[in-house]
Amino acid sequence: MEAIAKDPKTGTGKKPKGSGRRLYTDENPKDTVTIKFATVADAEATARKVKRINKPFARKIQILTVLEQRAKVAGKNKQAQIAKKAKEDIRAKNKKRKT
Repeated sequence: MEAIAKDPKTGTGKKPKGSGRRLYTDENPKDTVTIKFATVADAEATARKVKRINKPFARKIQILTVLEQRAKVAGKNKQAQIAKKAKEDIRAKNKKRKT
């Protein structure tokens, strides 16, 4: 008799074979931050949103890094610079808070 593994706890990133849960679904869509960078205004709005959301420092940097990398690949250097500047601002604010 083989024990059937139950689905792991939601949000762990693990999914057993044969699980009913989809691999790439967002398990908590309310927590998702949309990343827009089609126009300069979109990138600026996203950077402002990331600066004011209540998320850990590392998560904010991660979101802005995704924005920066996607913008670079798309050839939108102005939007990439906006993301880079926002990351520097967040780092400076975090450093100031720690001292």
